[in-house]
Amino acid sequence: TMRRVVRQSKFRHVFGQAVKNDQCYDDIRVSRVTWDSSFCAVNPRFVAIIVDASGGGAFLVLPLHKTGRIDKSYPTVCGHTGPVLDIDWCPHNDQVIASGSEDCTVMVWQIPENGLTLSLTEPVVVLEGHSKRVGIVAWHPTARNVLLSAGCDNAIIIWNVGTGEALINLDDMHVDMIYNVSWNRNGSLICTASKDKKVRVIDPRKQEIVAEKEKTHEGARPMRAIFLADGNIFTTGFSRMSERQLALWNPQNMEEPIALHEMDTSNGVLLPFYDPDTNIIYLCGKGDSSIRYFEITDESPYVHYLNTFSSKEPQRGMGFMPKRGLDVNKCEIAR
Repeated sequence: TMRRVVRQSKFRHVFGQAVKNDQCYDDIRVSRVTWDSSFCAVNPRFVAIIVDASGGGAFLVLPLHKTGRIDKSYPTVCGHTGPVLDIDWCPHNDQVIASGSEDCTVMVWQIPENGLTLSLTEPVVVLEGHSKRVGIVAWHPTARNVLLSAGCDNAIIIWNVGTGEALINLDDMHVDMIYNVSWNRNGSLICTASKDKKVRVIDPRKQEIVAEKEKTHEGARPMRAIFLADGNIFTTGFSRMSERQLALWNPQNMEEPIALHEMDTSNGVLLPFYDPDTNIIYLCGKGDSSIRYFEITDESPYVHYLNTFSSKEPQRGMGFMPKRGLDVNKCEIAR
């Protein structure tokens, strides 16, 4: 029997394609805050982009079809008194978006059906509970009106957005800054990456740490950790020689990674975007001009490099379209 030299994969011929210039959004002053979030969020109806704003924090919400030059006077969502650091569309309602800001609050907004005609200053609800700036907001994947926020006070708060109160406050689990938080597929667990180089898996309802790994990546620069559909954890970070790394972990046994790959020596943090349907991870780095993508499988080497999309412009932020916003007639698998 001849050994297959080339691994069988549905995605060997997947390629990236930039939209044509007339389909772009022009003249947007993207935020200059040095926070490591993705700066933009997208769903099948709108794209939201954090922008520079004088005297507070604001973000743009554009209907997807509103391409072309965006007027300087285009209305924004501008209720925060400090720069906006993170935004996230609600998975259950395409007109609801949450934002976290340097003003220590989380705000939830209802966007009118056809987009904004006037600037929006009144949020539906203001969630107050953090004592320092809020850098992460993430909606619960399956339960309605449940929102997680994490701040520079090293606390994670899970909110009931309907009533505006905190359901769960995890304020004693992290001793250092939280870089990112990810829900698992059904929303029963969260995993976090923190400045103390630990990745923790937390059961928020029991308020206990189920698994943790010290020195997930040896380097001192920021890490990211996300849950995959099968419950494993994918991380990106830096080695001691400050090479970029990616790794795959089994939370049942965090001693050794399932897979660990070195990539290159660029210094941008790699932000992973994961598609559970195809098991592909797209890695975008701020300041990179390429997007690499990998397929995750059950057989060694587990993380298979597929391809790289390169462009001339370095990227400032990224948003990942949910599956229901894709054009399947054109065989589009991610946008």
